[in-house]
Amino acid sequence: MISGHNIDRLLKIMQQLRDPETGCAWDRQQNFDSIAPYTIEEAYEVAEAIREKDDHALADELGDLLLQVVFLSQIASEKNAFTFADVVDRICDKMTRRHPHIFKGEALVGWEDVKAAERREKAQNGALEGVAQALPALKRAAKLCQRAARTGFDWEDAAEVLEKVDEEVAEVRAEMATRNRDRLEDEIGDVLFTTASLARKLELDPEACLERSNRKFISRFEAMEKKLAAEGSRLEEKSLAELEALWQSVKRDLARASS
Repeated sequence: MISGHNIDRLLKIMQQLRDPETGCAWDRQQNFDSIAPYTIEEAYEVAEAIREKDDHALADELGDLLLQVVFLSQIASEKNAFTFADVVDRICDKMTRRHPHIFKGEALVGWEDVKAAERREKAQNGALEGVAQALPALKRAAKLCQRAARTGFDWEDAAEVLEKVDEEVAEVRAEMATRNRDRLEDEIGDVLFTTASLARKLELDPEACLERSNRKFISRFEAMEKKLAAEGSRLEEKSLAELEALWQSVKRDLARASS
């Protein structure tokens, strides 16, 4: 069970690392901007440990993520902006506020209704305000569509969205003849955005869908490399037609292995 001593020890370690005279040279140089990418990376590593169902790695990665919170809080305290205690108080207040039926005995209120009220308090009146720009683009697209859908701006069903995906793909095909990089980027972006909305409409996370395809691609590609290595050959030595045949072969092999 966690204790004040555990947290105090971690906070003290970070204070020592950031000490202007005796601290670590690297840690002393860091600021909000330089630490932010590490925070995002650690969050993804937490997700990876969860996906791999590796409890030992999860505990380790959660510690790394907690360190990022402590690190950023220490930087903030040096700027007299806020402290780690403020961070804890704010999340405690937020969770209590968002669960009045648990902590205050009030009638059950929808989670989104509570969050909408919080956005109004922050003067975030637009339906799309507050969707973090730092989110992965596919996940952000799904959230933007989800917010818009709450206002009634949405397709009737997934089939309609799929038709829109086909339409956007056709526009990419038309622009390919022009070789106009700017317009191609715009049209491909529309394909990805609409595909993210299709995933949302099917109650799927587009980011998780793409990551699943990433893992599938890696598995198949590595199987190709291993198969050729066993024959004393390499991918670079094969023609495109041979590689396509090999790709189809490993797909069948992996499908049989997983069935």
